[in-house]
Amino acid sequence: MDGRLRIDKWLWHARFYKTRALAQRAAESGLIRLNGNRLGKSSATVAPGDILTIPRGPEVLAVQVLAPGTRRGPAPEARALYQILNETGLDREAPAP
Repeated sequence: MDGRLRIDKWLWHARFYKTRALAQRAAESGLIRLNGNRLGKSSATVAPGDILTIPRGPEVLAVQVLAPGTRRGPAPEARALYQILNETGLDREAPAP
C-alpha cells in the first residue's frame, strides 16, 4: 500500500461521518475540498500531507491528513489521523459587506 486511501473511507475512519455512505455523499456533493480543489467523486484518494476542508454545519474545518488509517477505531485513534489547521467558523461580528 502506498499510503493512499479513498476519501470516503478516510472520512469514515477519521469519524467525520457516522457511515461510509454519508461520507460518500459528502465527497460527491462538491462541498469538500482536497488541496483546494472541489471534489465530485468519492473515489478520490488522500495521502499524508493532503489538506481537506470539510463543512461542519455553519463552519468549515480545515485539516491536514497525517495517516491513511486502517480501520474505524475509537475516537483517540481516529484523532491521530489528522491535525486541525483551523477551527474558525464564520466571523459573526464582522460587518456585512
